[in-house]
Amino acid sequence: MQNIIDRFISYVIIDTESDANSPTTPSTKKQLDLANLLVKELNTIGLTEVTIDENGYVMGTLPSNVDHEVPTIGFVSHYDTSPDFTGKNVKPQIIENYDGGDIVLNKEQNIILSPSYFKDLLLYKGQTLITTNGLTLLGADDKAGLTEIVTAMEYLVQHPEIKHGKIRVGFTPDEEIGRGADIFDVEKFGAKWAYTMDGSQIGELEYENFNAAGAKIKFKGKSVHPGYAKGKMINSMLIANDFINQLPKNEIPQETVDYEGFYHVVGLSGSIEESVVELIIRDHDANLFQERKNKVLEIAEEINKKFAQQFGEDICIAEVKDQYYNMREKVEPMMFIVDLAEEAMKQLGIIPLIKPIRGGTDGSRLSYMGLPCPNIFAGGHNFHGKYEYVPVESMQKAVDVIVKIAELTAKTDFPEK
Repeated sequence: MQNIIDRFISYVIIDTESDANSPTTPSTKKQLDLANLLVKELNTIGLTEVTIDENGYVMGTLPSNVDHEVPTIGFVSHYDTSPDFTGKNVKPQIIENYDGGDIVLNKEQNIILSPSYFKDLLLYKGQTLITTNGLTLLGADDKAGLTEIVTAMEYLVQHPEIKHGKIRVGFTPDEEIGRGADIFDVEKFGAKWAYTMDGSQIGELEYENFNAAGAKIKFKGKSVHPGYAKGKMINSMLIANDFINQLPKNEIPQETVDYEGFYHVVGLSGSIEESVVELIIRDHDANLFQERKNKVLEIAEEINKKFAQQFGEDICIAEVKDQYYNMREKVEPMMFIVDLAEEAMKQLGIIPLIKPIRGGTDGSRLSYMGLPCPNIFAGGHNFHGKYEYVPVESMQKAVDVIVKIAELTAKTDFPEK
């Protein structure tokens, strides 16, 4: 497993944090440092048709080594890291033979990774963990996926006795800011279907995700001297607060699980004259998703009615924009691709954990772009923060799953699609 450790660390020490405020692709030039390294590695391990375009999308091919026709499949990961927490100067720590106790990430600042809070740690007692030093994120999301795909391709090159069809690999920028698939060239990629290696716990296999929308609500106000404000002042911050209070109280991320949707306030700024609330809307069910979007617009309409006479025009302007949709609609007609991944896990002694994603992946966008794309575990936990960690054994198992899927694809008769 040392090659997995070395490759993973070589990726995470490169700062690839994306930036939602940037209009370019990739959103930060530093992402190209890792993209160009990936191009070099793919060429070194023996892949063909290795390319990187002007936007940083990396693709490569492992040619088929069988005589019969096999569907071309793909594996996809993203190389940017989340702007939610710094990815600069990542200094990973390796914990061998984890004993099940507290892990001191940073002694000076008393930052502890403890199984008393992060209970999943106990699943990996006796294994090798890679953690942060408590000051940055780790970047297992999704540099673990990168590591697994490159390592699996290298293994298949070195073991030609394992028969497989043509395999395409793709690495994308800016997934963490929701733009990873924006200009992914599905036709150039040329796969019948693919798998994103971007899940968490070992065994995860996902083909359902949230329908997602973002909302930006602006509130207008009137500022006058507070000593003479009666009947004249309109404080936009109080109206914004009233809007938030009218959203269903228990339909928030920290109160929901599984298929339950939510409203999530992600931004709030303001003054007396103008305030802005930003929120995200999520639901697996298409009808409930539409109802949630309608709810936002209905609250805005009621606020406008309330202040129509006093303000003279709309005081609340709500914009709701769809972001991505539940990939289930596109994957279900080809459920054999999920079955294939499930069978690969079972043959490797991995218990498949088939569950909905409470979020989205490049795969959800790609599925609607004509590339059905379920999501497979990459092994990491506690993404986007200083408590992030990944068991090396989980990454090795993900490598094994990729290899097994390639092998099974070459042995399976698929329905005509």
